[in-house]
Amino acid sequence: MATGRIVVGVDGSEPSLAALRWAAGQSALTGEPLQAVIAWEYPATSWAGMAPGGPVPMPPPDFDPEDLARRTLDEALKTTLDPAVAAAVERRAVNGHAAQALLESAEGASLLVVGDRGHSGFRAALLGSVSLHVTQHAPCPVVVVRGAGRS
Repeated sequence: MATGRIVVGVDGSEPSLAALRWAAGQSALTGEPLQAVIAWEYPATSWAGMAPGGPVPMPPPDFDPEDLARRTLDEALKTTLDPAVAAAVERRAVNGHAAQALLESAEGASLLVVGDRGHSGFRAALLGSVSLHVTQHAPCPVVVVRGAGRS
């Protein structure tokens, strides 16, 4: 059952900020609360210490990826939305793959909003892997916000 909640995926990329702006506008129109979700995980290559291009340095011992994700989300809300609107947004930093985190967060939501690609997207792709995956598997309607100037 839908709770009248709008979930938006945010990773700090310009497409995710466009999705955040769109979702905030939709929230204002419908009166539904807005929940911003960011996912974080250690890259698999950092554990092995090797990547296709050579060694990958391990993060410093005090590195906290969840804290970095929370700060990224806070900064995105602060720079993208009016302060009063940003203050009302529920914020979630989820450990896991972005697509799975968004699908789980969208359970019971009325709408899921994502950008057409995030930080790791290929410029030539019409959709990024996360936006493609959530459009195919989401438990609620999905809006994919395309960036300006794309054809």
